[in-house]
Amino acid sequence: MKRLLNTLAALALGAMALTAQAETLKVMTSGGFTAAYKLLGPQYAEQSGDTLDTILGPSMGKAPEAIPNRLARGEHADVVIMVGYALDDLIKQGKVDKASRVELADSRIGLVVKEGAAKPAIGTDAELKAVLSKAKSVAYSDSASGVYVEKELFKKLGMPAKGTMIERIPVAEQVAKGDYEVGLQQVAELLPVPGVTYVGKIPEDVQSVTRFAAGIPVNAEHPAQAKALLQFLASPQAQPVVQSTGLDSVSR
Repeated sequence: MKRLLNTLAALALGAMALTAQAETLKVMTSGGFTAAYKLLGPQYAEQSGDTLDTILGPSMGKAPEAIPNRLARGEHADVVIMVGYALDDLIKQGKVDKASRVELADSRIGLVVKEGAAKPAIGTDAELKAVLSKAKSVAYSDSASGVYVEKELFKKLGMPAKGTMIERIPVAEQVAKGDYEVGLQQVAELLPVPGVTYVGKIPEDVQSVTRFAAGIPVNAEHPAQAKALLQFLASPQAQPVVQSTGLDSVSR
């Protein structure tokens, strides 16, 4: 993995016009792309000489940490990485440059249970419905995947809505603690959490695919360096790393 990261960093950055002066870029990123960013970001920083000052927060919601709420308070960012339609809202509001939008990855919803618990079958709609119906407690996130679970998934499965929306804290952490029997969230946010067993993605016909994208706020201090970072994150050479974190490459 280390050799792969070094190779893709060199290839991607070799094609970029980097300025001689290193800068500090403030990057706001939401959960779904964070695992990939944590692998790719340091490689970009090492090769470019720029420093990445990273702030984590959800793409939407009422939490003060949410990226739109941070920007609304006047917080500065050079790059925002978030759910595509939430980024589009910021573009419509005039807060992010429309021309800077870059497609990064697609994210699908998966399911976890506490480590040591029996791994249920969820390959069909009927199996998933049975698991959710029998579960004593179900947790899902307060971001895009959780909104879909709450508003649409249960309806598509033909069952009453149930469960709890977890704010800010990764759903898998709550399952690992034993607070909830089953957790639903984007796969890339489930895989890094210890103490749970990743069961798999929910069936494709009831799946929700979330596009992650990135852009440059209109008041970014370092737009040229921000553009170089986004080109690197979206580069073909970066895709093996992106996929290793549970995300799917964007069809181009």
